[in-house]
Amino acid sequence: MNERGVYEICGVCFWEDDGQTAANVDEARGGPNGGLSLTMAQENYRAFGACERRYIVNVRLPAASEIA
Repeated sequence: MNERGVYEICGVCFWEDDGQTAANVDEARGGPNGGLSLTMAQENYRAFGACERRYIVNVRLPAASEIA
């Protein structure tokens, strides 16, 4: 993602960046990500490759530069 908190959708996991930070990753804030917290979205990505199952068709593999 190019910038945080500007509601960009990640092509790798399909999470919409609503500005959540490390201080509130367990909070489901509603908005563009509905009832998902960032922690839940990350767990889903590890389990099946997208923040939610319905978005699997929208995601792509990460580029080498995107892997931490």
